[in-house]
Amino acid sequence: MRILIIGGTAFTGPHVVRQLVREGHEVVLFHRGQTDAKLPKAVRRILGDRREWEDHKTELRRVEPELILDAIPMGPQSAWDVITTFSGIARRVVALSSQDVYRAYGTLIGLNEGPVETAPLTEDAPLRSLLYPYRGRAQSAEDRMYNYEKILPERLYLGDPGLDATILRLPMIYGPRDRQQRTFEYLKRMDDGRPYILLGKAMAEWRWTKGYVTDVAQAIALAVTHEQAAGRVYNVGEPETPTELEWVQAIGLAAGWNGQIALIPSSLVPAFLDAGINTDQPLVTDTTRIREELGYAERLPREQALRQTVDWQRGNPPEQIDGSRFDYAAEDELLAELGL
Repeated sequence: MRILIIGGTAFTGPHVVRQLVREGHEVVLFHRGQTDAKLPKAVRRILGDRREWEDHKTELRRVEPELILDAIPMGPQSAWDVITTFSGIARRVVALSSQDVYRAYGTLIGLNEGPVETAPLTEDAPLRSLLYPYRGRAQSAEDRMYNYEKILPERLYLGDPGLDATILRLPMIYGPRDRQQRTFEYLKRMDDGRPYILLGKAMAEWRWTKGYVTDVAQAIALAVTHEQAAGRVYNVGEPETPTELEWVQAIGLAAGWNGQIALIPSSLVPAFLDAGINTDQPLVTDTTRIREELGYAERLPREQALRQTVDWQRGNPPEQIDGSRFDYAAEDELLAELGL
């Protein structure tokens, strides 16, 4: 099968590309060329910026893909470009979405008010009614986060009669090459020899569905290669979701850390350690559908996945570290007040 991937060179994408090539598919990438990714020589590349779609539309149509994997549908225009370019050429599109489409996510970040949603969330759980969840963080209208929204691309893809669609709602993904470096703040404290890691009691009980990068890539490849996925929406993630306390403990085990986790009243959590979320709202999804319909299952135990993540993270710290996030003097003062 000839597959056009829009994006595909950053975190999860290279694993998907390699899997599809191993299975004998012809893969063409459309990307900006700004990310160094080791990909099979058989992969053809078309360099270009999605924001300049019209400049590349003719060349992209010449690919005549049977299937399109849209790895970065950031807003409605991105989906509309794909639909108008490939309707009548490709038979299906697989679009990567996020758990942030759920109304529960809006409750989590304070975007909307209302009762806490019951977890786990199925694919039929209500979505946010308030759009563009990150505009408040954007520096300007040119900021990528200003126009970020996954709900609208989902609607366009699923509603188009000329192009079958599959939507994958991805979890918090961890593993080597994670640009968000989600394990860094805990791991740095462990490697700095901190005897205690402070965790608010409410935060300690909070849960967020996670997935290791190669396992998530496998789920994406299954959705691409299984025609019965047409018209379906799938949650992706591990079947069991640890609490934040259990997550920190697992990172510590993988890191060989011998310290302790100090659970403190939420009212005493310093501002630089406060995640700023409604911890009463878990973000846990039900992933039964993709397991039953596409045969998805994790290949790597979480313990091994975290060891690989820690090994990579230690060798790849952020280029710039916000020192205000690591105010050890303030942490020590609070620990002393607590008698620790």
